[in-house]
This record gives sequence, C-alpha cells and structure tokens, in this order.
Amino acid sequence: MDLLYNIGIGAYRLAVKAAALRNRKARLMLEGQAQTMDRLRDNIEPDGGYIWVHASSLGEFEQGRPLIERIKRERPDARVLLSFFSPSGYEVRKNYPMADVVVYLPFDMPQQVKQFLDLAKPAVAIFVKYEFWGNYLTELRRRGIPTYVISAHFRPSQVFFKPWGGMFRRILRCFTTIFVQNEDSRQLLKSVGVTRVEVSGDTRFDRVADVRAAAREFPAIEALTAGAPFTLVAGSTWPADEDLLIPYFNSHPGMKLILAPHEFDRERLHALMARVTRPVGLYSETSPEAARSLDCVIIDSFGLLSSLYRYGDAAYVGGGFGAGIHNICEAAVYGIPVIFGPNHGKFREATELVACDAAFTVASRDDLEGTLNRLIGDKNALQRAGHAAAHYINSHTGATEFIYNNIPQLSSRGAHRRSTTEAAKEPQS
Repeated sequence: MDLLYNIGIGAYRLAVKAAALRNRKARLMLEGQAQTMDRLRDNIEPDGGYIWVHASSLGEFEQGRPLIERIKRERPDARVLLSFFSPSGYEVRKNYPMADVVVYLPFDMPQQVKQFLDLAKPAVAIFVKYEFWGNYLTELRRRGIPTYVISAHFRPSQVFFKPWGGMFRRILRCFTTIFVQNEDSRQLLKSVGVTRVEVSGDTRFDRVADVRAAAREFPAIEALTAGAPFTLVAGSTWPADEDLLIPYFNSHPGMKLILAPHEFDRERLHALMARVTRPVGLYSETSPEAARSLDCVIIDSFGLLSSLYRYGDAAYVGGGFGAGIHNICEAAVYGIPVIFGPNHGKFREATELVACDAAFTVASRDDLEGTLNRLIGDKNALQRAGHAAAHYINSHTGATEFIYNNIPQLSSRGAHRRSTTEAAKEPQS
C-alpha cells in the first residue's frame, strides 16, 4: 500500500494505544491483538484451507452469521476462522461454536498482515459490509486468495467516489467479487470502473428471519404484557431516546413498556428506574408473579432483545439521536411498526420502511407523542403499518442463499482447500 496509507494506519494505532490508558475497549483490543498470533499458532491446522470471515464488530457479525451457519450446515467439515476488530464483537462471540478459531484482527500494518496470513492459511477470505483494509486486501490479492465482501452498501459521499480517492478505488479492485445490497451500489461502483459486482441483497434480513423462527419465550414478559392494550418495546436506547420515551410513558397509564438500554451498569439502571414514575422492575429481579403488578420492565441482560420484540405492538429503536440507529430489522420482522430518531440516512432499510409507512421517524417529544397517539388510537393504522413491516422483511430475504451459491469456494465440495489467481487478473488503475 501507499506510504501515506501506512502512515495513517500507524497514527491510528498510536491513538488507540493512547486511548487504552483510560478506555477499557481500546485496552481490550490491544490485549486481544497481542494474543492473536499465538492463538493462530496453537489452533490452526497445518494444512490450512480455512474460510476466513472478518467482521468489524457485533453488528457486522450478525450480518455474516447466516453465511457461516449455512456453510457449516451444508459442510460440517469446513474450517472457519472468524476475526473481529472491535471488542464489541470479539468479547461477545469469542466462543461462537460455528467458528473453529476466533481472534482479534491485528492492525493493517504490512508485517503484521503477512504474519497473520502466513499463520491463518486461508483458502478464501470474506469481509462483511464495510471492511476495506488496504494491506490485507493487497496481500490477499498478491497471494491469489479469492476475496469477497458481502452485504456492502455504497454511497456517493464515500471516499471511493471522490476525485482524490484513487488509492481507495484500487483497494476495491482487490476483491474477487463485491456483493452489494442494491442496484444503486452497483451503479456507483461501475461509475469508477469496478465491475466485478453482484447485487445479492442484505444478509441481515435472513438473520432476523432466523431469529424470529427461533424466538425465545420469557414468562415474566408474557405476564407483564398479558391483556395490555398496547406494549412498546424500546430497544438499544441511549439517554437522548429515553428523554422522549420516559415522559410519554409516565403520562400514559394504558400502555406497557419494555425498555432495553444499549449500555448499562448499576448506576445507569437505577437512574432509569428513578425516572419512571409507574411500577417498574429490573428483568433479572422480576418473576412472572411480580411482573403482573408492573407497567415497565427494564432489561439488564444481554442477548434478549431480538426475541423481546415479539411482545410489542410497536417498537422504538435507539441510536437515532447519535451516530445512527441500531438494527430496526430485528423489530420489523415481527410485523410491528418501528419508530426511531432522525439520524438514519445511512440506513437503506430505514428509508424504505418509512416510505412504505411501516416506520416513523421522530425528532422531538411532540413528534413521538403524535406518532404513538396515532398508533394507539387507530388500530387499523397500527395493523397496516405492521403488515407493511412484515412484508418488507419477507420480500428481502434470500441474500445468504445467493452469496453461498456464487462463491465457488463455499458451494463446491472441497473447493475451500483450493487456491486461485482470479483476483490478480484485473489490472490496477
């Protein structure tokens, strides 16, 4: 890669090291990366042939998960190496049973890249959505290892499409195939001369459909919501979201609330409980008998939210007053309307759900009040929005099947142990 790129990655690594002095996540990343090479030496089989799947964090993992599970279902003998860059992915999924080896991905520095690939011995590499590490991709191409990115989504504002983005466009040409979510992304790539592109859709739709089919039951939540005229499930919320939700809930005694904050510690949980003026309890401390006398349960356990949406008449998904909304498909798959804050422009599914009247965006307390009053007061409108949400999700499944069938190293028996030089044939520009 270019010297300027390597200087930038080096500066980023130094910034993470500085942050690690005070930031736990940065410290976990550095500690985890320090163990990566030893984990590979201890766990990688000598003959290699691994299907390497890289996801930046937990959200990207959930997009890649349907493909991993499809591979293992069809070919249990396939070897899967799973890597993460962020602690939010690794620390939650380091024991994921469908992966044979799980590691942190070292920084994208030339020597570390070569050492990682020497030890990992991948036969094919699959990156999920937004992972464009120049040194990894260039070295994979040089070694003739087929390399793919799945569920990618491109926008005109990205660096690839800027006049000065030539270096980053060269990175895109390292991929054997880029699987994109929609035709707009393909046309953008075509405009800069990147043509090895397939429109596959987004594997997140397959993932949420799988989760819905295997949704867990929660007796305490069943007791909370039994007979309630309206239940709102508020998932992955931040303080800015709660500033809208809690006042509305406090003043509307006819509704029930399931509140799942995105991050929580005891201090934050107790602060939330203090703001709720109606009967409220923590999920971990609430029995089904106790839940019958509550109006609100605050979720203080990880891994429940995707199943909890099944108990809602509508959902509120947090993050829209910060960097961006969390996974709204997890809620919409249950056939309920979804509400979220204004920062959702980067999320195609949000724009499309709003366009088909299955989702609603709010920017203030007045907006939230108007939206919820309309849904609560008009059961026909609530039902129409829910049906539209379910139809949208169901009509977008199938990406995993398409990708699996169009990566030869996955769908052909034993092909994951073969190498190819196809990725090296397209000239750089």
